[in-house]
Amino acid sequence: MNEYLKNVFQWNEDMRAFLESENIEESNELWDKLDHMTAIMETIDHSMGDKEIEEIHEKVEELHGEMEQYFNHRLSLGQIYVNEVSVQAGKHELPPLPYGYNALEPYISEEIMRLHHDKHHKSYVDGLNKAEKELEKARNSGDFSLVKHWSRELAFNGSGHYLHTIFWGNMSPQGGGEPTGELKKEIVKYFGSFEAFKKHFTEAAKQVEGSGWTILVWSPRARHLEVLQSEKHQNLTQWDTIPLLVLDVWEHAYYLQYKNDKGAYIDSWWNIVNWDNVSRRFQKAHEMKWQPF
Repeated sequence: MNEYLKNVFQWNEDMRAFLESENIEESNELWDKLDHMTAIMETIDHSMGDKEIEEIHEKVEELHGEMEQYFNHRLSLGQIYVNEVSVQAGKHELPPLPYGYNALEPYISEEIMRLHHDKHHKSYVDGLNKAEKELEKARNSGDFSLVKHWSRELAFNGSGHYLHTIFWGNMSPQGGGEPTGELKKEIVKYFGSFEAFKKHFTEAAKQVEGSGWTILVWSPRARHLEVLQSEKHQNLTQWDTIPLLVLDVWEHAYYLQYKNDKGAYIDSWWNIVNWDNVSRRFQKAHEMKWQPF
C-alpha cells in the first residue's frame, strides 16, 4: 500500500483513540467529522493510481484543516486539552511523499524523486538525529568540546529536513496556475502583481550561488511577504520569518533530468506548484504577528 495511505489509516485510528481518551461525547460534531473521514477512507482502493490518491489527499487535507480549526477553537475556550506530541532528540522520521514517485512527471522524473526523497532527504533526517543525540550526550556529560561541529550539523541537516518536508507538500500533480484568495491579494499588495512575484522568485532561484533554495516567506514582524535565497540549507536566510513556498535548486533536484540547465528545471517547476498548500501555510503564518520595527 502507498505509504501516504498507510499514514491516513493510522491517523484515523489515532484520532478515534484520542477522542475516546478525552471522553468526547458521540453527539459531538467532532465525531461527525471523523465519520466523514472514515467514509472517505472506505472509498480507498489499494490499487489506486496517482490521480485518485491525489484526490484522496486533497479531501484528507481539507478535513484535517476543519478538525484543526475545531481543536483550536476548543483550546481557546479551554474546553479541550491536547497533549501535543513532540519529537524526542534523535527521533525524527522521513515523511512519506503525498503522491507517487512518478506523479510529477514530466516536470520531475520518477528517478529523481526516488533518489531525492529516499536518499537525499533521508540523509538529512539521519544527520539531524545524529546531531541531536550527540548534543544530548554533551549536555549529559558536560563535555562540549565538539559543540561547534555538532551545532553546524544540527543547522545543516535540520534545515535540510524541514525545507524538504515543506517542498514535497508545495508540489502537486494538479498544481500550477496562480494562487487565489488572501495569498493572491498579499502577493499583489507587496510585489505589484503575480507575474512580478513569479519573475522575482524565478530569477532568485536561477542566481542561487552553488547549492541552495529560493523561499517565499511571511514576516510576522514586517507583516509582508518576501523572497529569500539560501545557500546550502541554512546560509543567507533571514530569521523571524516563516517559509511558505520553497524551491530546491541543489543539483540533485534536477541534474539527472535537466543536466546543467537549471533554468529549464525552474521554469518547468511552476507547473506543479501546489497553491492550495501554500495558501494553507500562509493562513497559519498570517495569524502570527510581532510588534513591527
